[in-house]
Amino acid sequence: MKILVVGGAGYIGSHVSYAFADRGDEVAILDNFRSGNRNNCPKSARIIECDIMDRPRLDEALSAGWDAVVHLAALKAAGESMKNPADYALNNISGTINLLSSMLRANSPPLLFSSSAAIFGEPICLPIDEDHPKQPRNFYGFTKLEIENLLDWYAALKGFRWVSLRYFNAAGYDGRISEPEKEPQNLLPILMEAAAGMREGVTIYGDDYDTSDGTCVRDYIHVSDLADAHVLGIDYLVRGGANVKVNLGSESGISVAHMVREAIRITGVEFPYSVGQRRPGDPAILIASSTLAKRLFGWKARQSSAEDLIGSTWRVYRNRGRR
Repeated sequence: MKILVVGGAGYIGSHVSYAFADRGDEVAILDNFRSGNRNNCPKSARIIECDIMDRPRLDEALSAGWDAVVHLAALKAAGESMKNPADYALNNISGTINLLSSMLRANSPPLLFSSSAAIFGEPICLPIDEDHPKQPRNFYGFTKLEIENLLDWYAALKGFRWVSLRYFNAAGYDGRISEPEKEPQNLLPILMEAAAGMREGVTIYGDDYDTSDGTCVRDYIHVSDLADAHVLGIDYLVRGGANVKVNLGSESGISVAHMVREAIRITGVEFPYSVGQRRPGDPAILIASSTLAKRLFGWKARQSSAEDLIGSTWRVYRNRGRR
């Protein structure tokens, strides 16, 4: 198949691009390279340097005749979204509208959309399934939920076909991805930067949550497991599967404090850490139910233990600092 991966040079996008290339699909990566890295792209992939706000270039790129499109191009830092909501509205919502418009003009190939567990907000019940109430507590989650609502309308009005994958916390690395994220916002790469001597220490944002050790609990999923889900999701659409929103997680939780302790143990580096104030919009616990993904796609998380997550990430970071 011919697969266009929008945002395919980013952290998750590069892993997704490899997953399609590994099985022999013709892959093109469309990216503005503000956060993505060319060195992480499969050598076989065609590169299209383009921003999703550039409508003429998007139209040109989409006119090539794709069997499916994967959309991962988004600003994604929850805390930053609370400070700069206009940037997130413009890039995530307006940019997606541009992409959908170009896709419609190109005979509407099916879309796999990169959504987020941030749409749910504070859990009412655990684990979180697809029908859980959606009350995002940060603006990033709001943008992802608005895009899912747009997809519902485009399906009803234009017959648009799509799958939305709601990631929980992506982490880990495929060994072929050599360059770390630029300005990471998520916990595990920040811990690795501390262990590698690339930053002075780590701040844990709050230790007074209603959890076993007072720190936030998250469902971490290896990015290679996520990448596999994209391939299975596209295959599901190509087989004629109905439009669907699917949660992807490991179905288990790891606290921030536990991840810090494990990072110190696995790296062998006693980097400093401290406790700060809570960040606005951070729920105490997020754990997924992935039952629907198993039933529809035959998918399950296979590489998402703390050992796999930290070990694979440390291999990318360990030679990058002053230690």
